[in-house]
Amino acid sequence: MNPNPRQTELLAEVRARGAATVEELAERFGVTLQTVRRDVKLLAAAGLVSRYHGGVRVPSSTTENLAYRQREALNAEGKARIARAVAQAVPHGSSLLMNIGTTVEAVARALLQHRGLRVITNNLNVAAILADNPECEVIVAGGLVRHRDRGIIGAAAVELIRQFKVDIGLIGISAIEDDGSLRDFDVREVQVARAIIEQSREVWLVADHSKFNRPAMVELARIDQISMLFTDAPPPEPFPALLSEAGVPVEVAR
Repeated sequence: MNPNPRQTELLAEVRARGAATVEELAERFGVTLQTVRRDVKLLAAAGLVSRYHGGVRVPSSTTENLAYRQREALNAEGKARIARAVAQAVPHGSSLLMNIGTTVEAVARALLQHRGLRVITNNLNVAAILADNPECEVIVAGGLVRHRDRGIIGAAAVELIRQFKVDIGLIGISAIEDDGSLRDFDVREVQVARAIIEQSREVWLVADHSKFNRPAMVELARIDQISMLFTDAPPPEPFPALLSEAGVPVEVAR
């Protein structure tokens, strides 16, 4: 296709943000929702963007995640809402395992006023954030540090995590597919996250709306393995039924 000037700007906006809702794009360009949907339909047909329920993103890959800085900026306001909801639910004096991900890092920022926490993490960003809380003891897993996001992966990280049994395992995810699978891109990262699930009395999943119906290569877990889902918008179909059948409560941080 040959995009018109508005469609070209819309495409640039989506590429800069990684993803956006139809409402956000309509407000950004001062047009109706119907106009945005029509533009998005044309751009998607040309393979320039991918649509999901209520929004649009850069074309998805099953083998490679978005760049860290792009993920950090993507839906930052929604991730902050999720983080505040999680922080309100975490009791003082809790023990937590926290994995890799920008939403998990947002939760770490929201926990800076909590008292008596003990956090074990394979995320150097989470460790650096919570090190500023004198009421939080931070234990960092050893292993290979990924340069792109400062996540720690590998067998040494798994071995360290298996020494603990914590109150809450807090995990982020790259994709939730409509077969009920939770997915990510790096099998070494997935192995650490699986250990977190095994060593946690409760497993809380934090995932913004862009993670639903997104593909990724490696299965991490199933929906029925989590205790609670925190997200920023009501999950699209067919996830309400999947979550209800699995007995997973959903906290929508509005």
